[in-house]
Amino acid sequence: MRLSNTHFSLLRPLVRSLPPSLLHSCSSSTFSTKGSGASCRHLSTNGSAPQPLIGQDSVEVLGHSFPRDDFTNVTPKILAKVGCNLHNQSHHPLWIIKERIKSHFYSSYVGRLGNPLFSVHDTLSPVVTVEQNFDSLMIPPGHPSRKRGDNYYLNRTMMLRAHTSAHQSELVRSGLDAFLVAGDVYRRDEIDASHYPVFHQMEGVRLFSCRQLFSKVQNGEDLSLFERGGRRTPQKQETHTLEAVKLLEFDLKQTLTRLVKHLFGEDLEIRWVDCYFPFTHPSFEMEVRFQGDWMEVLGCGVMEQELLNSAGAANKLGWAFGLGLERLAMVLYSIPDIRLFWSQDDRFLKQFRVQDIHQPICFQPLSKYPPLVNDISFWLPENRENFTENDFYDLVRSIGGDLVEKVTLVDEFTHPKTGRHSQCYRLTYRHMERTLTQQEVRLMHQQIECAAETELGVQGRF
Repeated sequence: MRLSNTHFSLLRPLVRSLPPSLLHSCSSSTFSTKGSGASCRHLSTNGSAPQPLIGQDSVEVLGHSFPRDDFTNVTPKILAKVGCNLHNQSHHPLWIIKERIKSHFYSSYVGRLGNPLFSVHDTLSPVVTVEQNFDSLMIPPGHPSRKRGDNYYLNRTMMLRAHTSAHQSELVRSGLDAFLVAGDVYRRDEIDASHYPVFHQMEGVRLFSCRQLFSKVQNGEDLSLFERGGRRTPQKQETHTLEAVKLLEFDLKQTLTRLVKHLFGEDLEIRWVDCYFPFTHPSFEMEVRFQGDWMEVLGCGVMEQELLNSAGAANKLGWAFGLGLERLAMVLYSIPDIRLFWSQDDRFLKQFRVQDIHQPICFQPLSKYPPLVNDISFWLPENRENFTENDFYDLVRSIGGDLVEKVTLVDEFTHPKTGRHSQCYRLTYRHMERTLTQQEVRLMHQQIECAAETELGVQGRF
């Protein structure tokens, strides 16, 4: 549920909800690109599809073609991840986390007829429209989260989703009051042990009618979800009553606290931090204690009423949350590096082949191969608006891939006479499965130096 680089949806009885197969056919499954004549009839990523391809005039992904334009910035290495669906690979640590969350919601939230209240959707396509990813969530034009430097665009109207919240509106519009969405999301980001341009989220949404929210409150029939003439405060939206919001906030925090304690045990330290998201108010982040530090693992809040109104649920209030599966797995299984989730090394994968998904697992580290460190310094272009740090991080990933463990900005200065600005980055290379040689790293580093000059317009100080 994160909207920036500092870290970014969910109840109706299942008997009244649609099964995933039917939902795929009746929800917003047709995305058209103006002027292209191309349509994308797919919400599911199940089954095989042709290999992605970036051509001179188009991008091919999941069997569909999208015209390129000045916003196209997706790279071959990123497209190669589309369709991998680690969260659906049996006995992968991300699959185990997802299944444990599903199991918790299925067993803890049951309707009067004994059926699960939450439906689960984990095969929705990561290729979405810009409208789905931003406009449907009330993220205004010009918002920093829309920046080309932070997202992977196929063109100006299509992109790889930056959060599973992109599906909130279509699922609510289809008639669902309670659902979970799991999937891969894509963001241009920094490079270190806990950040990767492709990661996996699980979104949750629960909507309440007036009767449902106040059913356990004495004289609840006298209470209301909405008020006229109200004003927006840090505690509530202008259309909501304070008592409704406080009850909804309590239910949300209690639900998520029960979830993480179910996953990690009663001894886990957690804390709540007030924050901001364009599509919820009030909004919160949950942080957990990990390796001596506080790490944000999910964002949540009371859904903006305008979002629900536009999705046909104007008579209800709702909460939403989004959590990162990798971050939960890193805490739960003591996995030290996010790159490991993409490893094909059997020494990693076999540790998660368990008969019971609730069985405790403590990851045993693979051999720690030595790192190799190289610096790169360059003058930024005269028009510094044409350069962002994420541009450099993405270029490094496109060449070095998962061999690059970390990239750190270690120095920058402005020349007192010319006014030119210089940056120095430290690149740490480490293979997860063997020892790298200085020769192969130097060759890769030289390719990065050359590409930085030709593609980013910087002047090397090599």
